[in-house]
This record gives sequence, structure tokens and C-alpha cells, in this order.
Amino acid sequence: MKTINRKRITGISAVIVTFFAICILIFCTHTSAYATTAADTVTSAESDKALTGSLGPIDFTLNSDEDATTMSSTLQILLALTVISLAPSILIMVTSFTRIIIVLHFTRSALGTQTTPPNQVLVGLALFLTFFIMSPVITQINTDAVQPYTAGDITQAEAFTKGLAPLRTFMLEQTDTNDLRLFLDIAKITTVNTVEDIPITVIIPSFIISELRKAFIIGFLIYIPFIVIDMVVASTLMSMGMMMLPPTMISMPFKILLFIMADGWNLIIGEVVKTFY
Repeated sequence: MKTINRKRITGISAVIVTFFAICILIFCTHTSAYATTAADTVTSAESDKALTGSLGPIDFTLNSDEDATTMSSTLQILLALTVISLAPSILIMVTSFTRIIIVLHFTRSALGTQTTPPNQVLVGLALFLTFFIMSPVITQINTDAVQPYTAGDITQAEAFTKGLAPLRTFMLEQTDTNDLRLFLDIAKITTVNTVEDIPITVIIPSFIISELRKAFIIGFLIYIPFIVIDMVVASTLMSMGMMMLPPTMISMPFKILLFIMADGWNLIIGEVVKTFY
């Protein structure tokens, strides 16, 4: 039995050694083939802006197609990707979206309906209201900056300046003077002759703080009638000795009824949109 086991072990060892030898031979042959392919690859420049060559069966040509007056396509793609990645922040921070979405969340919290309407509905409603309010600004940017730049009538710097002007005007109209003064003091800018002298880095944070303040003021006003209902229901339950019954369970139907009778969505959305005009 011992002799048979030894023969089996010897046979298995021989198979393993043979297998490893075959793998090493395949690997060396495969590597040398690639080395030969890489050595045979020759690249040549047809001009200062073009590069041609081959990689095995694949032929390629690289052409930058640049001149002194146009931006390279690679840089244009990089700028486009940057704008796309920053689009949500731009939409939230420099438009009416912030005030609208905060007011809608205050309304839902005051009603006490927790997740009704859901966040997707509130965000969608805020987006469409933002497009409605910002449509004059978007139209002016398209007319003054996008179309002339697409036609080649203005440069990129001029398009950026003209496109930023309507947005600056919108933000300055919605920004409180105290907030502007705060960030001017932080930036150590002491003298400003005209609004054009105020940098955009000062206008944007000032605009955001003003939007937050106005949204919280509107939210406070929305809360007042619903708080009254909660207090009346709570005092009624305490006088009846129903200590274990949650007041919110009883007050929520009355708050919803009041909201429906007052046509709350029409009233709130209409008044919020009017604050921008």
C-alpha cells in the first residue's frame, strides 16, 4: 500500500511540474509576441498638429485641430463637464429655488402630514416654479449671450459677461442691503461706486442669506394658524381628561380641512411667486 501511495504522489508531482512548465512557456511566448508588436509600432508626425501611428492591427491619427483664436476641444469638453457637475448647485444657489423649497417644506411640517406630499413632488413643484420665475432671465441670457456666441459674433469672455449680467440683476433685486454690506465688510471692500463694482463672489452669498431669511419669515407666518389649532385641540383634550390621546392625531384632520377650505396651495404658491415681483 505504501508503494502504491508513493507512486501516486510521484505521478501527481510530475503532472504538476509539467503543467507549470507549460504555463511558463506560454507566458514567455505571449510576452515576446507583445514585445515584437510594440517594437514594430512606428509613430510619425505628419505636421506639428497631427500624429499618426499603428498599434498592432489598429491605425490611429491624432489631430488637435487648434489655432490661436479657438479653444481646444479637450478644454471645451472639460468646461462643459464642469458646468454640468455644478448645475445643481447653480440652480439651487442663484435662482428662486431655495425660497420655494423651504416654504413648501414648512407648509408640510405645519400640516403635520410628515411625508405627504413626498419629497419628489415638492422638488418637482419647486423646479417648475423656478423655471417659471426665472424664464425672463433665462430668455435674456439666451438672447444676449448664448445665441451671439453660438453664431461666433462674440468671444467667450464677452458671452460670460453678458450672460452673467441678467443673473446679477435678479440677485441684487432680491438681496437685502444689510447682507451685501456684511460680505463687503468681510471681503474688506470699503468703496463701491456702482452695483457693477460689486464682485459676484459677494453677491451670491448675500443672495443666499436673503433667500433663507425671507423663506423662514414666510414659514413662520404659515405656522401660526396651525399652531392655534394644535393649542385649541390640546386644551380641549386636557379639559376632557384625555391625557393619553395624542393631540396631533385629532388636530391633523382639522388642519387639513382648514387648508382645503382656504385653498392653501393656491394661496401659498401665489404669494410666494408674488414675492419675486
